[in-house]
Amino acid sequence: MRNRAKCKLCDSIIESLHKYDYVMCKCGEIAVDGGIDHFRCSARDFSNLLRIDDDGNTVVPRVVDKDSAEAKEVKLPKPTKKELVSMLHELIKSYDGLPQQAMTLPINHSDFSSALFLIASILGSED
Repeated sequence: MRNRAKCKLCDSIIESLHKYDYVMCKCGEIAVDGGIDHFRCSARDFSNLLRIDDDGNTVVPRVVDKDSAEAKEVKLPKPTKKELVSMLHELIKSYDGLPQQAMTLPINHSDFSSALFLIASILGSED
């Protein structure tokens, strides 16, 4: 996953590429930092910040004050076994789409952990 954002005021799309890469949009309204290690973002007004996913889709972030009563854990519905298997196929498809030179590089522990977690979820699901 990439650490990208779009500013609604100046239409800049910015991306932080590594841990110490602080990037600000043209007008200075928003910034991203931390690369894929931390996924930090900041804004003068968060209503002007959109996140950009790996497919180029815009995602409106939900900003919650961690000290407010609203800052509670959100319970997401548990995916079905069919949905989990579909996620696994999407993961395989994304790996198959990597450039040839990437296919010979070692994977990192985060990638491996994500794949194992998904497989464990499929095997442990009751659907």
